[in-house]
Amino acid sequence: MVLVTAAPFRSAAQTSTSRPESPPVNGVGLRSSEPRVAPLPESEWTPDQRAIAERYASFGSTGNVRATLLRVPELAESIQPFLRYTSLDSTLSPRHRAIVILRTAWLAQNAPLWTDYAVGVAARDLRRIAVGADAEGWDAFETRLVRLVDELFINSSVTDATWTAVAERYDAYNMVDLVMTVAELTTVSVLLNSLGVQPDGASSLPSNIDYRVTVPPREPPLTTPRLDPIDGQGLRVIRTIARHPQVLDTWGGNTTYVNRLSPLTPHDRELLILRIGWNCQAEYEWAKHVGSVGRARDHGLEPRRVAEGPDAPGWEPHEVALLVAADEMYRDAMVSDDTWRALASHYNSHEMMSIVMTVATYRFVSMTLNAFGVQLRPDDEGFPSF
Repeated sequence: MVLVTAAPFRSAAQTSTSRPESPPVNGVGLRSSEPRVAPLPESEWTPDQRAIAERYASFGSTGNVRATLLRVPELAESIQPFLRYTSLDSTLSPRHRAIVILRTAWLAQNAPLWTDYAVGVAARDLRRIAVGADAEGWDAFETRLVRLVDELFINSSVTDATWTAVAERYDAYNMVDLVMTVAELTTVSVLLNSLGVQPDGASSLPSNIDYRVTVPPREPPLTTPRLDPIDGQGLRVIRTIARHPQVLDTWGGNTTYVNRLSPLTPHDRELLILRIGWNCQAEYEWAKHVGSVGRARDHGLEPRRVAEGPDAPGWEPHEVALLVAADEMYRDAMVSDDTWRALASHYNSHEMMSIVMTVATYRFVSMTLNAFGVQLRPDDEGFPSF
């Protein structure tokens, strides 16, 4: 497997060598070949779990994916509405939706999603999707579409040139749906990779195509929004997403789980959120979780040390494992075996699933914040200087 990617942009204030390089480095051969969290047998489902399963069986969340997520019913319930929206109901055409979903699954090397969503897609298109934007047979716009997916996945941001090229054809609703689809499928891929979820039957993820991704250098952060927030009170991220009412109505399940339903302590939750925000260089996310939303210092965290990463002195062993897990999920789209074992010595299965969900969800948030150019308030505390 070969990864070709330019180094991400870093300003003089963001040069910590503890930040991992852009994702991913693992190939399909390095994915877990057996589950880390076993699917819950249907014979053990409660009536509530059965109702959740039946509610979302119509759009591909079946088999091992569904049975694994049902281990934590509130997680399964939270993740399904927006996954359904991006899978079936967005403003993207069915063809473009399939290209975006499958390209994201390929970038994350997620066999269950690729296998599920590849059904009905022509073999020649599947090969093009895996090869990428340079494959023969794309029309000019589809080439631009694939390039945007690659940039957003690798750099957690999109260059002005690529954004402008796609926006020549896509309206604001399309652009929101495009970004949100890449981000959502990244979240689900990281979650399933890390839990070791296996495809139902044989994987259809191509094994005879080199993993090769080429993206331009990451550009400096946007200083003006690409999508203006609506007027009013509240967080700018919410007011930005409110430009697309259907997305606003369905997207928040993942963050609701992380912030309200997860069993993780506030300390562990905010540690993970800050670290993935730092890795993705999403300064708005960082600022809100240092300040009014996460109140990191109230939970015993010094933000600068989070930016310094797992090699900073003074961390407890389980905190090191959390930081390393966040780095691996950013870089490799999964948690390594060694880090999984280190976490499992301190956390139970429900907590382990929640650790992964926290990082995966806030990688989603980081990608959308960067792509839409959500701006800090003047009094927000941004990244520390190094």
